Amino acid sequence: MKTYQDLLDCGEDEKRRTVFLLGAINDHKASGQYKTALAAQKYYDGENPTINEYEKILYDMQGKAHLDMYTANHKIASRFFGFVVDQLVNYLLGNGVTFSKGTDQKRLGRDFDQKVSLAAEYAAVGGVSFGFFNLDHLEIFSVTEFVPLYDEENGALRAGIRWWQLAPDKPLRCTLYELDGYTEYAKARGRDLEILREKRAYILHVTEREMDGTKIYTGENYPAFPIVPLKNNRDCKSELAGRRGTIDALDLCCSNMVNNVDEGNIIYWVLTNCGGMDYLDAEKFLRLVKRSHVAFMDNTNEGAQAEPHTIEAPFEGTQTAIDMLEKKLYQDFQAFDASAVQAGNQTATAIKASYVPLDLKADKFEREVTQFILKILELAGIDDEPSYTRNQIINRQEEIQSVLMAAEYVTAEYITKKLLTVLGDADMVEEILKQQAAENLERFDAGGEEAPDADEAIDAAEEAVGKTLNGSQTSSLITVIRQLSAGGITEGQAVKILMTSIGVTREEALAILRGEI
Repeated sequence: MKTYQDLLDCGEDEKRRTVFLLGAINDHKASGQYKTALAAQKYYDGENPTINEYEKILYDMQGKAHLDMYTANHKIASRFFGFVVDQLVNYLLGNGVTFSKGTDQKRLGRDFDQKVSLAAEYAAVGGVSFGFFNLDHLEIFSVTEFVPLYDEENGALRAGIRWWQLAPDKPLRCTLYELDGYTEYAKARGRDLEILREKRAYILHVTEREMDGTKIYTGENYPAFPIVPLKNNRDCKSELAGRRGTIDALDLCCSNMVNNVDEGNIIYWVLTNCGGMDYLDAEKFLRLVKRSHVAFMDNTNEGAQAEPHTIEAPFEGTQTAIDMLEKKLYQDFQAFDASAVQAGNQTATAIKASYVPLDLKADKFEREVTQFILKILELAGIDDEPSYTRNQIINRQEEIQSVLMAAEYVTAEYITKKLLTVLGDADMVEEILKQQAAENLERFDAGGEEAPDADEAIDAAEEAVGKTLNGSQTSSLITVIRQLSAGGITEGQAVKILMTSIGVTREEALAILRGEI
């Protein structure tokens, strides 16, 4: 295993650095984490490597092993591991990430939610994944394509190598990421690893001189290393760890059941009082029976008989083992079993109780995802907190009734958010709140020059602060204008409230209230 200190020991000697890069990649490929991640990906894809390599063995009289070429050997691989990984990731992140202070996700990339979900999937499968914040978007690396170089002193990720190669006989490409920039390398077949592009800064500024049009390039780096690890758990263990044997046992039972049914189709014959026939005669007799479906017995008076028999597959015992293994897998993975709540009359309490194991696991995973997102926000220069809306099967009617019963004790904004979440429209909260606020303002609009209409007030405020107002800010603005129009507060009081709630200057607040922006 190579570390960040090993990279520092190479200094600026490119020969030593290229040797180090190849050695680090090879060491990583030989590591247990890399091998586990490769196997886990196959389990995730429904390609159980253990079952696919399983062969039946026969032993002869001398005890020598031979492949069984006669009996059925179907290989049934389940996708249970892929199911539980998808369930965990989509349960936590299926509705995307929301930010408490209304951060515009476009600053993190239009596909930020999808990238975080992909990073979570890679982490659950391989134990850890890596997110590279590349100026205005996020790029995700799996542990099977990225070599982390940790600091020996504090365990922090200080550098890393991303590599890709289509096949062993194809060119190798890799990129070395460091705190002060990144360098690209390439290795053609039969040649040494060479620099493809010299080290450059992560952020490149391009300016053009007016007099001659010369372009000037200046570089800038992030205050911290721009690649952040997302751990599946504290020890970076794959979800497959400790459960692989149970999945293999389930797939083996399913395979054996199919094999037994296949072998049950075999019909064997019992020939009675046919002592004058040897094995060749018997085989000739059976071929004739299979072809003509007629059997002639010359010595029936002596009790000669030809009776067919079939093999009954041990279905009940195998099915019991399969049911037991599936139940154990649900328990071991702390997964949600939808079959337990399929009845239409399940109460909300009973449904929530079924989610307890998955909630416990998701709580721990949410802690790792939150740390990952907070570090990405820090690199982007954003001060905010992520939150999540979990996907659950619910008794929708009962949930809506519970929310409406609390209406007289909480704010209208809270009720709106809860109802939209229950209905699966949580992403429309800000839009609905703005519409409600605009409708409220129109009801109390005095119609004079000093009271702007709803759209004017919101547009003016957003222009003043330079960003879209969130639901709370919009509600505060509408409430202030409404009370000012009704004479409940003075203009000076309204100015002070807007300065605090929206973050505008005194002059901007006055302009918003008077409709001058």
